[in-house]
Amino acid sequence: MRSDNVETNVRIALCALEALSRIAVRRGTSRDETVRRLLAEHVALQEQEHPEDRLTHVSTVLRYPRPPRWRGDPRTDVPLRVRAPADLLERARAVSLRLPGQHPRAYRDYQGRMLTDAVTTAIAREEPFDDDFLSGVLPLLRHGAALGLWWLAAAATSTRPENAWLLEARTIRAEHRRTDAPYDFDDQYILRVAEVLERDESWHALTRFEWATGLARRFLTGPRAEEGERALWAQDKPWETLYEDFLRADDREERRWRRQQGITSYDWTGRGGTAVWRARRRVDLEYFEDWLVGRTRNDPAAGVMEEPASPGWLLRIPPAWLAHAPAPAASGPYTAWAEQRRLLAFPYRSRQAFWPLLQCGDAPGFRPVPGFEPVAAAAGGLRPGQVLGFIEAALIDWNHDFAEEPRLRIALDVPADQAYRFGFITAEERHRLMAAARAATLKIMDDFITWAADDGAGENYLDKLREARGSARAFHRLTRRYPSHERPKFIVPRAAWTWPGRSVAAELVADAQPELLEWLAGAAHRRSSLLLEQAMQAAWHRAFDKYGFRM
Repeated sequence: MRSDNVETNVRIALCALEALSRIAVRRGTSRDETVRRLLAEHVALQEQEHPEDRLTHVSTVLRYPRPPRWRGDPRTDVPLRVRAPADLLERARAVSLRLPGQHPRAYRDYQGRMLTDAVTTAIAREEPFDDDFLSGVLPLLRHGAALGLWWLAAAATSTRPENAWLLEARTIRAEHRRTDAPYDFDDQYILRVAEVLERDESWHALTRFEWATGLARRFLTGPRAEEGERALWAQDKPWETLYEDFLRADDREERRWRRQQGITSYDWTGRGGTAVWRARRRVDLEYFEDWLVGRTRNDPAAGVMEEPASPGWLLRIPPAWLAHAPAPAASGPYTAWAEQRRLLAFPYRSRQAFWPLLQCGDAPGFRPVPGFEPVAAAAGGLRPGQVLGFIEAALIDWNHDFAEEPRLRIALDVPADQAYRFGFITAEERHRLMAAARAATLKIMDDFITWAADDGAGENYLDKLREARGSARAFHRLTRRYPSHERPKFIVPRAAWTWPGRSVAAELVADAQPELLEWLAGAAHRRSSLLLEQAMQAAWHRAFDKYGFRM
């Protein structure tokens, strides 16, 4: 373990901080040293346990203390500075509870709190603590039990888009048990999406933690709390029955349960729809990486990433480009090539895969694609889990003619200045594009002024809008007088030239300039990421369109 400490912060309950102070006094060490020792002891014990048997504090699965609901609301948690070796912090996060759908870098509701869980659990193992909220609830439970509690809460709040997949998967499994018929491709897809939806892509909101709290008081309080924890961990027939009852509960039963638990009613159909979209997208990427690694030179070199889980773009790969996932013992040269940015590495099952490669003629083995370095350079700084999306972006055919036009505009726009610098357009064409963008911006501003006047805005405010027409930034600031869901969208059009070529990979094969390749690869990845965000947003709207609004 390295001796150099790094500093970070977590936010914990006040009662946990008070318990930490008592431990520090008892041990006669500083608070920093006490936290380090508690974490080291906790991690050493956790690493010896099976993942389902590792311990977590109940506050983690209940998301307590709750974050402020609105900006400016007071916080009920307190900060704790943690100074410890970086590898100890990494190990602590690795053995801590992460609920399905949580991520280290995410929007507030979806943010994982693995280090907070490790610190809180380490304190509670040494010095139990509680407050009015935690009083009477079993404080420490196994990860398997915590997940069993969460899955019940998720089922109880499951939206109709989710139920459509989860119940269909249960029907398929029941039919398979009855007839022992093999699963076809469509059945396998539904089952895999349902599995990912349950285990990896839950949506998060205050209401789910409120349900988890109600269920915790049902299972984890009183003289049978230990028995309740075992039932949540085992997830046997009674648990499965309750889970399915929650999934199948009609509106009347759900409203009655909400009243009993004191939980407010709100329709989370949109979040359920986006959770389904993320699950389908994840499964589609699994199929994509299998296609990359499994294909040979004679296999098809193109395929469509179908809507709605993707924008519906066509991926076209140079036929000779292959991927390879060697055994760890044989990955040495591939790893070296990846470090030299001659190819890309991405996680594949329990190994690493490497792309793009060419077969060495009639001899066994592979070699990197010549000239790939500029494309690999554009992927610098990406996390391992982002590399597959970058590869996908490098294969998108930006000018494929579809028989039926996709819902989203699949095109790659090059800023006018960049297009001029690369020599694709003349100075006159650049000027014309910039003038058209400016005219479009002024029209959007004038339309907003007209809307504000019709909405009853005062003359003083309208004068300020007119004065700000010379600055898009100043005008945008003034539009924020209205809540974002009420005002028309203010989007400044950019002077851009539509890329007439095909994929990044095709440009490399055509011997494009290295500078262009690097820029194009980065632009393709940014554009594809934006299109995916738009596709997920469209899934939010489609969920309400298909299943209706319910209160």
